[in-house]
Amino acid sequence: MIQAGTIAPGFSLPDQDGNEVSLADYAGGKLVLVFYPLDFSPVCTDQLSLYQEVLDEIQAHGASLAGISVDSSYCHHAFREQLNLTMPLLADFNPKGEVCRAYGAWIDQVDHGNRSLVLIDEEGTVRWSHASPTPLEIPGANLIFDALAA
Repeated sequence: MIQAGTIAPGFSLPDQDGNEVSLADYAGGKLVLVFYPLDFSPVCTDQLSLYQEVLDEIQAHGASLAGISVDSSYCHHAFREQLNLTMPLLADFNPKGEVCRAYGAWIDQVDHGNRSLVLIDEEGTVRWSHASPTPLEIPGANLIFDALAA
C-alpha cells in the first residue's frame, strides 16, 4: 500500500459518464480515493452506500471522495444509478488496474483492486492510507474521519 509522505501518482481515468477525471482536477483540495473490487458485489454495494450516507460530512471536512475499480464506465453508470450515488466512480479498466497497482491497492491472486482508502492533501501528497486485510472487510467511515481530523 502506498505510504504517507509519498507524492500521489497522477492518473486520468474515465468516470461513470465517460468524462476524463485526473488527480490534477482535485489540486488545492483534499481527496479520499476509495479503491474497491467490483460494482454490484454485495460488499462493495454496502461499502459505497455507507460512504454515500456520510458524503456530506466528508465534504464538510473540505474533502472530495472518488471511487476507483476495474469496472467499465458503463458498469459504473448503472451501479451509481442503482444506489443513488453522487460521488464519481472512476474506471481503472484499460489498462486493467494500472492506477490500483500504482497506489498499492491490487491483489494479483484475484485480479482486481483491494478494498483500500487513500487521503491525498491539497499539495498532492499522500497523508494516510489503509488497506483492508481482506476484500471482504469494509473500512468504516470512522477511518476516513480520523484521517481527515489528523
